[in-house]
Amino acid sequence: MPAQVRRHSGPPPSEDEIVRSMTAEGLPGVDRWGNAPGDTYGWHEHVYEKVLYCVRGGIVFHTDDGDVELRPGDRMVLPPGTRHAATVGSEGVRCVEAPRYGL
Repeated sequence: MPAQVRRHSGPPPSEDEIVRSMTAEGLPGVDRWGNAPGDTYGWHEHVYEKVLYCVRGGIVFHTDDGDVELRPGDRMVLPPGTRHAATVGSEGVRCVEAPRYGL
């Protein structure tokens, strides 16, 4: 199953609003992170479903099904076992993510 992306329109929510939303959704272990422009993540996968919001900047996730570019407010869900890598955009990136277990 490919990554699921929900695009955000209008002003993006704040990082704290996103964290509150994820917590209300019952997602455990919300993690906040950021990277500098051009940083990369090598190919890997997770045993859990990964729920991720882009807060600021941009990032491109590379998957076997194609590239997924995220901008502020966008939400991506990666199914368990989805191989992916990532490249941070020219503005850097700030994201919030959480695992969802027990699917």
